[in-house]
Amino acid sequence: MRYETFDPEKHDLDKVAKLTYDVDFRTFDMLFKDEQSAIKTIAKDLPKRGLGDFFKVILDDDGEIIGVLMLYDSRISHKFYLKSPRLLIVDILDHFTLADIEDSDLYLAEIAIDSSLRGQGIGRRVVCDVIEYARSKNYKRVTIDADFRNVSAKKLYERIGFREFNKKRVKFLNFERGMCNMQYCLKN
Repeated sequence: MRYETFDPEKHDLDKVAKLTYDVDFRTFDMLFKDEQSAIKTIAKDLPKRGLGDFFKVILDDDGEIIGVLMLYDSRISHKFYLKSPRLLIVDILDHFTLADIEDSDLYLAEIAIDSSLRGQGIGRRVVCDVIEYARSKNYKRVTIDADFRNVSAKKLYERIGFREFNKKRVKFLNFERGMCNMQYCLKN
């Protein structure tokens, strides 16, 4: 397994869009008429994001995409660009539910493993790799969010050593979204 910086000219946009959809499918399902519409819109948006080294594809030994990983720290300036109104709503919901990033944090914003490979320890290995990367770069903590409804992800993060430090919730019409903000404190 290896990590490569996402390159829309090189990597399969539809596969990366599907994995991005999987991270937050409940929200996308609320905003789009169907999964394929959401994936098509995400694929169109991906080349515009400008995340550079902070958006990775996870490749198996044969070079096939098996997951995605997005990281942020406080030094990342978000690129503003025209996007789909539905994706803008996702950004607004994120603003109210995701963990705040402090100066010494590495925020694991997205992690998705291909559904056919889940349960094999790949997600755990990726999270542990992120922790080691953060330690090597002298971050003080790694933060991550677990959707209230994703009990298995929260349990995985807790087994690795993450602890909940906050909860955030937002309601939008008949839709409610909530996150457990979690942290892994690093000893430097």
